[in-house]
Amino acid sequence: MISHMENPNMQQGKKCDCPHHKVVPVLTILFGLIFLLANWGVLTWSFVGWAWPVLVIIAGGTKLGENKCKCC
Repeated sequence: MISHMENPNMQQGKKCDCPHHKVVPVLTILFGLIFLLANWGVLTWSFVGWAWPVLVIIAGGTKLGENKCKCC
């Protein structure tokens, strides 16, 4: 595994620009948003019951694929 110090793509203090690093935070926001919208009555609870496991599965699949990142 290449450390941040050895990787020429990573400069000191600069974060990685790989899109897969943004997937889990976006899914976390969506996870909270679907519950908020359900509490407001915008979404049905049956949709929430379907959607939250899908978001968790997508987040887990994304974490499995992170070892392919060339910047970390």
